[in-house]
Amino acid sequence: MKFKTVFQCQKCGYQSPKWMGQCPDCKEWDTLAEEVIKQESKTAAKTKRSFTEFTSEVAPLAAASAGKEERIPTNIKELDRLLCGGLVKGQLVLLAGAPGIGKSTLMLQAAAALGKERKVLYISGEESMPQISARAARLGVSGARIFLLSETNIERIIETVENIKPEVLVIDSIQTVYHPEFNSSAGSLGQVRENAAEILRLAKPKGIITFILGHITKDGALAGPKVLEHMVDTVLYFDTEKDNLLRILRPHKNRFGSTDETGLFKMTSAGLDDVEDAGAYFSQTPRGRKMVGRAFSVAAEGTRPILTEVQALASPTHYPFPRRIAAGLDLNRTQMLLAALEKHIGLSLESKDVYVSLAGGVKISDSALDLAVCAAVISSARDLPLDGNSVFIGEVGILGQVAPAAMTDRRIEEARRLGVSKIYVPALSAKIIKKAPDLIELEDLLQLSAKLK
Repeated sequence: MKFKTVFQCQKCGYQSPKWMGQCPDCKEWDTLAEEVIKQESKTAAKTKRSFTEFTSEVAPLAAASAGKEERIPTNIKELDRLLCGGLVKGQLVLLAGAPGIGKSTLMLQAAAALGKERKVLYISGEESMPQISARAARLGVSGARIFLLSETNIERIIETVENIKPEVLVIDSIQTVYHPEFNSSAGSLGQVRENAAEILRLAKPKGIITFILGHITKDGALAGPKVLEHMVDTVLYFDTEKDNLLRILRPHKNRFGSTDETGLFKMTSAGLDDVEDAGAYFSQTPRGRKMVGRAFSVAAEGTRPILTEVQALASPTHYPFPRRIAAGLDLNRTQMLLAALEKHIGLSLESKDVYVSLAGGVKISDSALDLAVCAAVISSARDLPLDGNSVFIGEVGILGQVAPAAMTDRRIEEARRLGVSKIYVPALSAKIIKKAPDLIELEDLLQLSAKLK
């Protein structure tokens, strides 16, 4: 068997016989790394067999039709919400996130919940067994059906799975696993691709639920080849805001359900806790109080409506150029809304610094918050207290018109569930949904300004 040296792009997988500063395929700079690969003959390539097999006989579609998928809940409410009720046998879930965000913690908690009724094998290539055991003790995780293994060799991992026969498998992480038939280092494109393929061929025929943890690059993308995301059934990204305890789990792919849901977790000393009432978490002051510069809206994270508190401060400035600051909102859109307020209702902001922020440190890009931003700025500029039991839902255009937002009916339903007494919405939304005493119709910013007096 012969070996050859190639320079492989760590972004797209392009191979070159010599080093180049820029990859000619993806145009990224300084991504070609030296790797030693096998150069097999045509005969060896035909007779070679993988560690595991994943094949089936030819069958007509009618005979291959699947029955109803049985959902296996993890008993972690926010995770089950993303998985549309639970996991499916043979499902491969890829969980990606920044270092220290809580991927291993979430998987250990999921292993504890699933281990009450099923055999779980937790394989770690980053931590020793005493380290995993210490974290399990801190989280209060125990169970005779949970098995631990510290291993990075894919051949030994497959052998252990064949012996233990688990129903749930956790690989932490795919970038630490190496294939003994490849000379490249663990985490390289070839290693990640081949190891993921071996795990796929191992888990699918046996119906093993598999969680694969992955690292992300400094750009926030999943480290490794893009084909890794194509192989698995579900891709989940764990994200957080800087200096914030809130963790946001977002699905980017799901073959067994929707990708519109969002899971919220709070990191505590005892692990990750579900945040079911996100509105109460984000709101920093009691809603019953009247306050200047505060307005509520209902944002949407996927299809999940969340009560959101918008705060605004308009204060006089002695500088020739007033400041415009937006925290948690898009600054350009905020400046557009301020310009619309000055133009269409004559709100004087040229001598005031304007600061707009979302309570709780969350970042949301949702045009339905426009009406709440305008109401909060009007309230602060005119020193006009707003009722905390009022909600503003609508998109504001540069011409001052108020337009309906997506999923207005679900947002109104959530506001009513929380006991809101006044809901400011565009007139078109009120006509489509059904007129009700709590709905206050608006057509433009002039009507909003008049109704706030």
